[in-house]
Amino acid sequence: MTKELLIKGRNFFFQRGWIFFGLFLLGWASVFFGQAYQNKFIPVFLPDGQKIVAELAVTPGERQRGLMFREELAANEGMLFIFEEDGLYSFWMKNMKFPLDILWLDKNKKIVHIEENVPPCQAEPCPSYTPSLPARYVLELKAGSVKSHSLQLFQQVEFILPRVKETT
Repeated sequence: MTKELLIKGRNFFFQRGWIFFGLFLLGWASVFFGQAYQNKFIPVFLPDGQKIVAELAVTPGERQRGLMFREELAANEGMLFIFEEDGLYSFWMKNMKFPLDILWLDKNKKIVHIEENVPPCQAEPCPSYTPSLPARYVLELKAGSVKSHSLQLFQQVEFILPRVKETT
């Protein structure tokens, strides 16, 4: 009888141990892999050293929605649109409630085009804003940011992108 209880006890511990070990691994996997896919805000450093917290727009749906329907954008916030390749990406202000400054950045994160104080679209068709040079990233900031940070063409913007899994 003692041997039987010992075997049952070991089996119980063995099964329970694997459950805890599995939960442990799952927890660490979510820390290492989950954050890389869930982190949608990154610091962006403007040429004057000021930090902007930018929400990432990576998927086609996120890029299409952008800042639509939002009530406001703080002076230290923005949205960073990420594209897979360089292109002449047009933006419009449909369903926006406040004006923006829009910066187009090349693959080296240099400003290649600036649109200041772009107003919300009042009537269809909404005007489009297109850069004069190809860009890989677009950074939307609160209107007035270009002036307050003295932003100019070909200045360097700094940020590090996390690994982000694109889903369609």
